Amino acid sequence: MRPILSAIALALVAAPAGADDPGSKAPKVELVTTHGSMVLELDPVKAPVTTENFLRYVRDGHYDGIIFHRVIPGFMIQGGGYEADYSERPTREPIENESQNGLSNERGTIAMARTSNPNSASAQFFINLVDNERLDGAPGRWGYAVFGRLTEGFDTLDKIGGVATGRGGPFPTDVPQAPVIIEKAHVIEAD
Repeated sequence: MRPILSAIALALVAAPAGADDPGSKAPKVELVTTHGSMVLELDPVKAPVTTENFLRYVRDGHYDGIIFHRVIPGFMIQGGGYEADYSERPTREPIENESQNGLSNERGTIAMARTSNPNSASAQFFINLVDNERLDGAPGRWGYAVFGRLTEGFDTLDKIGGVATGRGGPFPTDVPQAPVIIEKAHVIEAD
């Protein structure tokens, strides 16, 4: 049985106009970084709560000026929570984990970062540099909720994935030694 809060949250998520129309376009978000741009196509059908959460943060300007604070070559790049001085930006309440949605942590997919608590994701996300199916949800096991995929900017993804890393701020490893900044995150309006 799903918690009542989940049902209410799902009822409050407004599906984009034409979401049931196979010809409608999924929402797209451009991340303009200091290393180039990436365009992400989100999946509001399979990950409605996560997609709406991410879009709210984008529209609120939350990601503008945020860094990718964790880069692990051959694994993923993570951002969405820290300023260049490593101060944490405030977030809204955590969302429901949608990792059982059938989407896989494949190269170029975007997923929510979280703590060991499966329902702790708020604003931080990661983009997979390689196929990471071990992060997928499975019956009896929580995973990391994929909610979209890169459609443009794999060169930018790989540039970020190849930066020099080490200690930075409160983090002992995996921090880019020169800040990798999301200068602007914005929704790309459909034609």
